[in-house]
Formats: sequence, structure tokens, C-alpha cells
Amino acid sequence: MDFSFALFGGLVITGGVVLWDRLQRPKETDFKGKETISTDSRPTGIIIEYARAFFPVILVVFVLRSFIVEPFRIPSGSMLPSLYIGDFILVSKFSYGIRLPLINQKVFSIGIPKRGEVLVFRYPHDEKTNYIKRVVGLPGDIVDYKNKRLRINGKVVDLQKSNRQNTKQGTQSNEQVRVYIERLGKSSHGILLDTSLGSRDYTRIIVPPGKYFVMGDNRDHSNDSRFWGFVPEENIVGRAFFVWFSWDSNKSDHFWNDYIGGGANWPRIGNTID
Repeated sequence: MDFSFALFGGLVITGGVVLWDRLQRPKETDFKGKETISTDSRPTGIIIEYARAFFPVILVVFVLRSFIVEPFRIPSGSMLPSLYIGDFILVSKFSYGIRLPLINQKVFSIGIPKRGEVLVFRYPHDEKTNYIKRVVGLPGDIVDYKNKRLRINGKVVDLQKSNRQNTKQGTQSNEQVRVYIERLGKSSHGILLDTSLGSRDYTRIIVPPGKYFVMGDNRDHSNDSRFWGFVPEENIVGRAFFVWFSWDSNKSDHFWNDYIGGGANWPRIGNTID
């Protein structure tokens, strides 16, 4: 079950119980003759007690998650070296507008995705699954990808070799995978190119209105728009902007990590997402 629906269900149930309890309380008259709701000294059932306790908590979480920020965990290496497997990120829900929860209908527009920004979106072929990729092509753009070089509207995107070593999370050796710095729009970020694999070439792809062309930073190991097409605007969840925690399942720098399987990746925590 989708967590948003579960959260909304909990909100409705606890809110309904709290409202029912309030309506059942006897009314009193104050010294001015105005009716007020009694504080009620009746014994309170456990269901009502739990509803009173959880309703405000669920309400705050629901509002925060629906309109302000939503947490996600990175499950794969398709965004290496920008995002690691096990990164816990925050996604801004209001960067591009306000949407009604559950039905995802935009009611107020604030902005549009910019080239180079990192998006979380509902996968067009299975909207129960969330993907994270980088915006490469905006509506109306002509996107070319040939010999592992990206071109936007006929201009080659700036790419420079980096002195940075490949992340330890990479499954390939450093001789096969090379790190480059790509400047896409106002974004400057790292990408990985695997020299052992051929290029998945695309030529003169015109991005339709209301849709976006996205790619992973781990270019040769990313399931993105080159394989399944464009991201509709209505599928956008928000813009990824912050790593609030990171867990490396392969890390074992303390004795207790051998038992729980991994450890906190402290240098990753608190990083902004370029």
C-alpha cells in the first residue's frame, strides 16, 4: 500500500474518533449563558486516548510530507557519484508548485524544473515506483547522445576529466570507470563513464511539451529516458536537495557494524545535492 494513502487513512480514522468524542461530550453553560463543551470527566477508552495522542502527530507528518519535504532512500547506484546507495535524501515538494496529496493535481505553480536539477518522479510505466534522475532536456529541447557525449540543441555539454577517484561503491574497477565533471545549465556535477561498455546513442530527440528527458549520472548503468521515454510533468514529485543521512552497508569501521551490517557514512551526511 502507498504510504501516502496509509497516512491519510490514519489521519481520517484518528480525526474521526477525536471528532466523535468531542461531539459526545455534554455541553455546559458559562456565566454569560454561552454553551461550551465540557472538559468531561468520563472514563476515556483506550481507542480515544490513542486517537487523541496520534492525531496531531499524523496531521503534522501528513502536511510536511505532502506540501513541504518528503524523505527518500537511494536504492541503486544509477546516480553515482552524486548520490550513493544508502543515502537518505530530502525532496522539496513545493519547488515547482503545490499539489493536492493523493491525486497529485497541481493547484498552484511556483516554477518549472531547470536543466541540471535532480528530480524524484513517479516512473511513467509503474507510478507506484519512484525514480530519481537528473533533468537533461526541457520541453522543446533537442537532445543528442552520441559516443557518450551529450548535446543540447546542437551544443556539446562541457565535460572535463576529474582527478577524483571512483567511489568505492562502484562495481567496476577504476581502469574501466572514469569520473568526469559535467556542466549542465547552472549545475556542475560528477558523472561516471564505463569505458568497457558501448554508448547508448540517441540522436535528435525532441522533448514534447509538458515532458522532460532525464538521465542518471552513472551514464552506462542507469535505466533512464534513453530506454523508456520522457517524464510527464504531472509525475514529478519534487526536487532532491539534501542528504540528511547515509548508510553504507559495506562499511565496518566499528565492531558492532559487523553484527548489524554496515555503518554510517559520516562524510555524506549534510551534503547538498548539486
